[in-house]
Amino acid sequence: MKRIIILLLCVSAGNFTTAQEIVQIPHEKAAGITWEGSEKAYYSKLWENDVVTNVSIPTMEVFRPENPNGVSVIVAPGGGLYALSIKSEGTDVAKWLNQQGITAFVLKYRLVPTGEDGVQEISDEAATNPARIGERVAPVLPFSYADGLAAIKHVRENADTFKVDSRKIGFMGFSAGGAVTMGVAYNYDKTNRPDFLVPVYPWTLVMPVQEVPRDAPPMLVICASDDPLGLAPGSVELYSSWLKANKPIALQMYAKGGHGFGMKNQGLPSDDWIKRFHEWAIAQDIIIPSAAE
Repeated sequence: MKRIIILLLCVSAGNFTTAQEIVQIPHEKAAGITWEGSEKAYYSKLWENDVVTNVSIPTMEVFRPENPNGVSVIVAPGGGLYALSIKSEGTDVAKWLNQQGITAFVLKYRLVPTGEDGVQEISDEAATNPARIGERVAPVLPFSYADGLAAIKHVRENADTFKVDSRKIGFMGFSAGGAVTMGVAYNYDKTNRPDFLVPVYPWTLVMPVQEVPRDAPPMLVICASDDPLGLAPGSVELYSSWLKANKPIALQMYAKGGHGFGMKNQGLPSDDWIKRFHEWAIAQDIIIPSAAE
């Protein structure tokens, strides 16, 4: 009996130290799409990163800084809509933002239904039938960015609870998460309008550049010229569209960096992209530096 009590105490302590604050995002049923089984979380040897696949119920994990400055960012990891690169484009980003006083929300938006290994599926299809990827992504993407819009609305409606400014809610997405970011950019209303946008190597092949909204928020586009998926031209086109519409816009294009660099350390200038975001946010008066800074 004594051993059982000790074991329970250890489990309880472990749960306390690793407790996660998870918020379920309000969402409508995805008509015509069926997921089998629950979402899966595992380490992908192919991507050398922790991933999440088969997401059918959108949620977000809350990362609260010790000294919040009121700014918040919803982070949408990439992964071709077959997976979420949850660490290097998710939790690692959130932890860095927390160090700057920014409250972060790592979003798990709905993904293409997959089996045991979504990363293996998209890798196999990329090698044998690339067109199949687009066919599977197309019906899911509208629900993915609907999750992004719902996440913004939820944070805004609960700004006091999260200790954030309802007028400083940003959305940052990587690759497929960048496509979600663009979906957010083109489909918001008054309740879920993002206050700033940061598409990082956005997947413009599945979410092409469109007409800029009249009240478009400030945007920072980040990419690398040597992106092997050919996403640099789309990033430039996105930048140019905001510029032509006379909306606040900046572009950070690196000569090298490849695709999916996220928070990985490659020994390149692109490693510091997130610092450039922070500087941009200060220049845009999104972040107000403290006297100590």
